[in-house]
Amino acid sequence: MSQPVPAPVAAERPVALIDLLDRVLAGGVVVSGELTLSIADVDLVHISLRTLLTSITALQPRNE
Repeated sequence: MSQPVPAPVAAERPVALIDLLDRVLAGGVVVSGELTLSIADVDLVHISLRTLLTSITALQPRNE
């Protein structure tokens, strides 16, 4: 039986926070979450949240 070949490790390089933020905003990201407030196993409040984070230039149509 042959041994599995390990996947090559990508070169780790530090990424600046501004570069990461630029990449995320260029493509956009959706953040969602749910919050439930309950007392004695009785749900009193249920909140669903969804937000889209993107840059304005990513949303504007491109004229070509």
